[in-house]
Amino acid sequence: MCLIAFAWNVHPRWRLLLAGNRDEFHARPSLPLARWGDVPIIGGRDCEAGGTWLAVGTDGRCGVVTNVRDPADPQRGASRGLLVTDYLAGEAAAPAHARQLVCTAGDYRPFNLLTFDARAAFYLGNRPEPRMQVVSAGVHGLSNADFNTPWPKTRALMERLQTWIDAGDMPDFSGLFDALADEQQAADAQLPDTGLGLDRERLLSSAFIRGENYGTRASTIVAIAHDGNGVIAERRFGPFGRFDGETTLHFVGPPSR
Repeated sequence: MCLIAFAWNVHPRWRLLLAGNRDEFHARPSLPLARWGDVPIIGGRDCEAGGTWLAVGTDGRCGVVTNVRDPADPQRGASRGLLVTDYLAGEAAAPAHARQLVCTAGDYRPFNLLTFDARAAFYLGNRPEPRMQVVSAGVHGLSNADFNTPWPKTRALMERLQTWIDAGDMPDFSGLFDALADEQQAADAQLPDTGLGLDRERLLSSAFIRGENYGTRASTIVAIAHDGNGVIAERRFGPFGRFDGETTLHFVGPPSR
């Protein structure tokens, strides 16, 4: 993933409400949102490394990962997509998993990871050093920098999510998908300097990226209710933002305690 906003334990119905975009090279093969046959996971699947960028477990846990934008980083280590797969395929609750992973986080390529179970949420990262923190109740954002770094597109998506929540119990998630489809680029004065150059920073500053070789591949909504029932919805895109399909799946997990 490259852009995430989520609400943790602030919505009257949803204990977790998450909206995110996956930006990737269009040539990288992947499978659409589905129930995996070999492990208890519901999500898209990277055909190159075998992991995933965002998924839920059939037990109602959720994991999502982003990379860290740093062209100077050598990108050595295990695939970060395996972090989500390993968490959801295992049995550890989010707190135990976080304590274990922080000891081996340096073995992976640069990552930001969010993990959720019925009672707790954690952020873990490994740049510039391995660290973890409990996620407090509230609306949060994550892109290709540190947790809650206020990049323009991250702030904008968080605001759109808060607006959706404040509007009450909406009949569907169309407003969140609209927010993920926003192609407005940030003003130059607001752009981060991550070493990519001004033209590239401009391109990557919008929520939705439309390109021939690289762009937004998937927009995904995850909503898990306090009673454990949940839904994950994915819209997929090809080169130049071509719509390639939509999938919605429901699941049942444990209630919040």
